[in-house]
Amino acid sequence: MEKITILIIDNQQYYRAGVRQSLSKQPDMNIIDIDLSRDPLDLVDKIVPDVVLLGSDLGPHYDPITLSKRIVRYYRNTKVIILTPNPNNEVLFEIIKNSAVACLPRNVDSSELIHTIQRASHGEYPINDSVVSEPRLAQRLLKQFHHISGSRNGSEKILTPLTPREKQILTYVAKGNKNRRIADVLGLDEQTIKCHVSSILRKLHANHRAHAVAMAIRDGLVTAEDLKPTTGQRNKG
Repeated sequence: MEKITILIIDNQQYYRAGVRQSLSKQPDMNIIDIDLSRDPLDLVDKIVPDVVLLGSDLGPHYDPITLSKRIVRYYRNTKVIILTPNPNNEVLFEIIKNSAVACLPRNVDSSELIHTIQRASHGEYPINDSVVSEPRLAQRLLKQFHHISGSRNGSEKILTPLTPREKQILTYVAKGNKNRRIADVLGLDEQTIKCHVSSILRKLHANHRAHAVAMAIRDGLVTAEDLKPTTGQRNKG
């Protein structure tokens, strides 16, 4: 059995021990934990873990968002899950921008933590469940994106514009619809929708659907009006 290598980074020894204990009975997990007495990126570089569990107590020299951004930037195959005492909208906003795959409460129960790790290691983005599937949350995040939209450098704009069909599909994605549901609504093949979504991610330089929605809101491709559920809308897969 190929094991999932998990690196726990947090400054509190007892917290790391508790997380380790929660995962210790999983035969498919190899668990390593460190404090901040050494540069965590050095260890990430040496072992290249499948998943990093990034705690909120990182001492005076690090913060979870910045460290997550550096890990995701340099180690594309390592998935970052942030554990925070208060995973509110502002935290989710920052996490989406920096491409961590999930945000969980610091006191998350072991079953949810294990399930999230397993999903992340299989290439899923559990943060989609928190953001894309809840249009009202996306609407609340919209205001925060407006604060930075005016300060964006022109070079940061997407180089290849979205096609009308891609914009249409992106709007459905922003409302929490999965590919099969979008295909049913538009009368297209599900594989065609999948190809369009892949193109959208590539053009927006996004790593997953929630990230794409965030970038689209930031760039004005999706508005608050677009995020309002249509009459009778159901977010089915």
